Amino acid sequence: MDKQQLIDCHERIKPFIHNTPVLTSRLLNEISDANLYFKCENFQRMGAFKMRGAANAIMQLTHEQKKNGVVTHSSGNFAQALSLSAKSLGVKAYIVMPSSAPQVKKEAVKGYGGILVECEPNLAARELASDQIVQQHGATFIHPSNDDHVILGQGTACKELLELQPDLDYVVAPVGGGGLIAGTALSAHYFGNHCKTIGGEPYEVDDAYRSLQSGKIETNRSTNTIADGLKTQLGDRNFPIIQKHVQEIVRVTEEEIIAAMRLIWERLKIVCEPSSAVAFAAVIKRKEKLRDKKVGIIISGGNVDISHLPF
Repeated sequence: MDKQQLIDCHERIKPFIHNTPVLTSRLLNEISDANLYFKCENFQRMGAFKMRGAANAIMQLTHEQKKNGVVTHSSGNFAQALSLSAKSLGVKAYIVMPSSAPQVKKEAVKGYGGILVECEPNLAARELASDQIVQQHGATFIHPSNDDHVILGQGTACKELLELQPDLDYVVAPVGGGGLIAGTALSAHYFGNHCKTIGGEPYEVDDAYRSLQSGKIETNRSTNTIADGLKTQLGDRNFPIIQKHVQEIVRVTEEEIIAAMRLIWERLKIVCEPSSAVAFAAVIKRKEKLRDKKVGIIISGGNVDISHLPF
């Protein structure tokens, strides 16, 4: 994936996304000993960065493919992103969700026009249900993170950040399925001025950290983390990009995630989900390395159940 593809992607999706604000906080700068710039994708349409990749992936389909609709399996933000993108583009979206997914997320998918298909809460059931929809309706499967068009779309958040702050030393993003960190790393490489990319990941789901160590895609034995958006694993499309362009992945504890999330709520006065706070927690953890540097942080989303806050 090259620079021109990122530029073309950004121009393509601009009518369907928000250019989200970048916030700063003197107090958070003091806490981290760095100059921080928060790219607030919690203000994106449907509340998360995933709108970018979903819109780009649908727009790249042929007329025939669009007529038959799209399908994905997701229990979270991509389910909502694909539903809203498809609605905006006049395309049917079939969304396979585990029966255990929060009711509020199921309702959001329906509210955005997605056709909800429930399945047993395991990956095999999700994949089977998705395959059946592909067979029955001729729908095109779009993976939430392991898809070139999705990766390019997610990279546009970092591109916008660098257009405002072209001399960032580092950009930090959370790591889950790998779409955001891969896209971010590509944008940092092509549009930054020697800008390096760092990932933040919970210790409880540190498959990306271990994958970089071993050189092959690792899996998680447990998914016991508050950062519910980061439980998925890397794929063969995004892992090579991460290997090439991500400098390091910093692991953080559950306590560090919650403390970082609380600081963002209190000091930036914004709603962010735990997965978003992982990137800021990683910055605090790497305080020595990032001292006096200009650091961009991708606040990936704000879709959180405010009746179950961890503080």
